[in-house]
Amino acid sequence: MPLALLYPGAGAALAGDELSRDLIDALHAAGATEIDRVESGADLPGRIREAGRRAHDAGEALLICADDLVTHHSLLWMLATDPAGRSTVLLTPDPAGDLREDRGRAVPAAGAGTVRFLGAMCLAPTDLLLLEKVVDRLPAYGKGIPTETGRDAAADSAGGADLAAEVDLAGAGLLGLLLEAGLVPAAVRVRLLHAERVRTDAEFAAARRRVDGIDEERARLRLAVKEQDDFFTTYAVSSWSPLVTRTAARLGLSPTAVTGLSVLFAGAAALSFWQASRIAMILGGILLYLGFVLDCVDGQLARYTRRFDAFGGWLDTMADRAKEYAVYAGLAAGADRIGLPYAWPLAITAIALQTVRHMTDTWYGALHDEAAARPRPQAAGGVGARLSAASQAAQSSRGSLIYWAKRIVVFPIGERWALIAVAAALTNGRVALTAIVGFGALAFVYTLSLRSLRALSMRVAVLNTVDTARHRDDGWLARYLLGRARMDFPLVVTAVLAAYAMVGPAVGEPLRTGILAGGIPAALAAGMTARARHDRALDWLVPAALRAAEYLFVILAGVVGGVPWPLVFLVLFVLALRHYDLTARMEKGAPGTRAGAAVLGWEGRTVLLIGVTLAGFAIGGFGVLAALAGGVFLITAARDWRASRER
Repeated sequence: MPLALLYPGAGAALAGDELSRDLIDALHAAGATEIDRVESGADLPGRIREAGRRAHDAGEALLICADDLVTHHSLLWMLATDPAGRSTVLLTPDPAGDLREDRGRAVPAAGAGTVRFLGAMCLAPTDLLLLEKVVDRLPAYGKGIPTETGRDAAADSAGGADLAAEVDLAGAGLLGLLLEAGLVPAAVRVRLLHAERVRTDAEFAAARRRVDGIDEERARLRLAVKEQDDFFTTYAVSSWSPLVTRTAARLGLSPTAVTGLSVLFAGAAALSFWQASRIAMILGGILLYLGFVLDCVDGQLARYTRRFDAFGGWLDTMADRAKEYAVYAGLAAGADRIGLPYAWPLAITAIALQTVRHMTDTWYGALHDEAAARPRPQAAGGVGARLSAASQAAQSSRGSLIYWAKRIVVFPIGERWALIAVAAALTNGRVALTAIVGFGALAFVYTLSLRSLRALSMRVAVLNTVDTARHRDDGWLARYLLGRARMDFPLVVTAVLAAYAMVGPAVGEPLRTGILAGGIPAALAAGMTARARHDRALDWLVPAALRAAEYLFVILAGVVGGVPWPLVFLVLFVLALRHYDLTARMEKGAPGTRAGAAVLGWEGRTVLLIGVTLAGFAIGGFGVLAALAGGVFLITAARDWRASRER
């Protein structure tokens, strides 16, 4: 539970009255186990430093709040309970503000701002070292908050407004220094609730009336719905899913339990698609829709009850992918059952395409966050800069035609599941899979092209800021042997490797076998880039390119070795779960795992599959790899689940 520090704000003269008592109650409601109240005249930098050290030593967050803030208690609760355990700041929309919100993060406004800081922030344990570095740089507080005598003198010489601005440096000034030092906090906006800072008793009374005039419980339920969701989700799910969320909360269901229910519905849909009769296909479409509703409800329930944990977030991400890919398998099996050819190749194409797409989504998001935290001068007037400006304009036009077109064209999960449900109910599994592959490919080309141009204009790198070998999924061969070559240009080498694999299925049998054999030196060459810096503007694409290369070699080995299509799909399924595991742990703040060595790494798996295929044991090799990778994944998941229950 977080520690809290309450500092004097512009309305500090109200200290000790109803406002202060209400704030203390709100901080306790937010989970604060200890509240340090800083009085006027105290050494504020010293008290902040001391509170930060205590929080850091305890491994807890530090909740810092001005004592002139009038707010719903729920807002401080949201501030202290970020799903990913990130630092957060409380903001309100303001065209004259000195901050802007970018992809849910608060960043300094380069020009006109969009939001204003409300004096409350929660610093995650990992960011408390930044607090230690910057707290002494609060010039207006070098000797603490002015004493009552100094306060009177300041009021006589500078006026009340100037004094308020000076006092407010404790919050806004500290936040500005933290942002300058690299903090990129999550933005918590007031939205349907209310919060404002007050300076007089009259302002306090008016603010209390505005707070009391809002049904906090009803607002919290609506706030549990994602603010900027997809078109289908917004209008076909979120319009009524809060009713399900409230019912689930009253029944005492946990978000993880709702996730389990959504898995059951999706599994039932996949089985219905496998039956392939018209009634079964219609039933499958309905079950898939209801499963998607529950998939939205688990997140809404977590936000409504503020019941977050790293394992639950990881499980939700993994369940989403497993459900979708199980549905692909159900569609393919059903189409194959009624004699429709090419269904399994379509399902295999769909799973490879969607996984590679999601890898680019993850790393582009990380790149965007890195650009916000450590921006560099962008190329003026370039295509990327114009695209960034156009994207921001579209995002700001919420509800407009261009806004929804931008949301739909990327083919998000809501639109994918809606397309599957409708296409399956009206046609058959092969048509549904063809639609998924077609629209997915168009979305991939669109997003990859525009994001690459924007990445070039950002002039930042992201892959070199993490454990590159882990996110490349390198095994011991690449990490400790091949990587010593330090071959540069990892993206170029990997792209050539992926393109090399694509040639195989398009040519005759003898040449295809020759290219497969040539895949071993190609994989070894890509492994030689393991220790390259990965600091170029487009190197964020390396994990996705390696996934594409490995999956293409898996497919090629399956074709050459005569492996049954369902077994090829199974191998891709377990590999996709492994690769989602890597990114989900990063996104949800879950601890990393050293399970990579147990499944050889991408280069080891590629060499293994090619070797057993050329030796004539492709089916056995595929079966062993599926069992090995799937077994390691399940063992790791079970271990992490037990650890999460013990905490």
